[in-house]
Amino acid sequence: MARVTELPRKAAARTARLAALPVGYAGRHAIGFGKRLGGKPAEAVMTEIQQRTAEQLFRTLGELKGGAMKFGQALSVLEAALPEEVAGPYREHLTALQDSAPPMPTQTVRESLARDLGPDWQQQLVWLDGGPTAAASIGQVHRGRWADGREVAVKVQYPGAGDALRSDLRQLARMARTVQPLVPGVDIKPLVEEMQARAVEELDYQLEAQAQAAFAEEYRDDPHIVVPEVVAHGDTVLVTEWLESPYSLARVIAEGTPEERDYYGELFVRFLFSGPIRTGMLHADPHPGNYRILPAEDGGLGRLGVLDYGAVARLPQRGLPEAMGRLIRIAAIEDHEELLQGLRDEGFVKDGIRIDPELLLDYLSPFVEPTRVERFRFSREWMRSQFERINNPKEPTYTIAMKLNLPPSYLLIHRTWLGGIGVLSQLEAEAPFNAILSEYLPGFAGP
Repeated sequence: MARVTELPRKAAARTARLAALPVGYAGRHAIGFGKRLGGKPAEAVMTEIQQRTAEQLFRTLGELKGGAMKFGQALSVLEAALPEEVAGPYREHLTALQDSAPPMPTQTVRESLARDLGPDWQQQLVWLDGGPTAAASIGQVHRGRWADGREVAVKVQYPGAGDALRSDLRQLARMARTVQPLVPGVDIKPLVEEMQARAVEELDYQLEAQAQAAFAEEYRDDPHIVVPEVVAHGDTVLVTEWLESPYSLARVIAEGTPEERDYYGELFVRFLFSGPIRTGMLHADPHPGNYRILPAEDGGLGRLGVLDYGAVARLPQRGLPEAMGRLIRIAAIEDHEELLQGLRDEGFVKDGIRIDPELLLDYLSPFVEPTRVERFRFSREWMRSQFERINNPKEPTYTIAMKLNLPPSYLLIHRTWLGGIGVLSQLEAEAPFNAILSEYLPGFAGP
């Protein structure tokens, strides 16, 4: 029997699937125009178009895995920013994409284990579940049992994941302008470019094992955060301790109580900002599927387990940049001129570029506004209003984005921060954002 590989597929076939997305959207618009001419209400037609577009977009991204699925996951954390008439039909498909994808054949999994763990791998991994318990963009996870009796999670990279990831991201970069109408309010091109820059690191399970081991050591005795210990690893296989978790943060987003939303939202923020101080790394993949809810022994609210360390920002100086905290503090007190000069010093505003300081402050409000009160309530409505204002060509702040420069050292930090705000807005959580930044963000609390 010929060996089956799950991910690569022929490059031409994958490219054709991706290229069909904007074509399908345009075709549905044409059909919708015909229906409106026939008397069908415009609102009903648009809802139907968005629903069918959502189904095609996220079904295609999920089935292709690779860069296509990773792109979809990156979009999913920003779902709260989309207009409701767009977000409504997309929401179900976005949530499904965060937690699942079609599995690879069992034989392929066994071949990968033998190659990375050795021909005697079954003496170490004494039991392996026949089907995957979870799937991600470049790998899937099986439950197993290690020789010492520990329950383990076995992550296996899809064969051909590297080629598929790079091919998909190249195609998405070429299609950025035509894909843009599918997700209004989200700038596609820089998102894909940043993902391309990080692709090599995310394919390296050796690097991921090192990062996860560092986080596990630092959070080993933490009362609120759990990071699974690394058990074994190879180039395409990563074995870690199993987290017994009934559901992810995506479930809390979908149906959590106000108490659960606030509690897990605060733990989520604390982990994101404490990680750089404690490990020298920022966990840079904040989509809700990576955050697992652990049951509490007393039946109350449990701890938050954190998975997937393939995307981390390795920070030269332990902690996030001091300038970031200092500039947010300056913006919060509305010192316009000092803010502009500080951004120039850090390379956010290049020499010779003229910017209205007041418009600049207005543009940065999604990052600054939550720091101005003791507790801030994030919401879909709040985030949507921020994105609509910033991305509306009729608004004065629209021109600011074209004048700002994002230094390479801030790219992943910026995307993670924005993604974190997106998750908090999906949760509609209230959190002591100011106090958390004062504790963990260098420069924010002042000299």
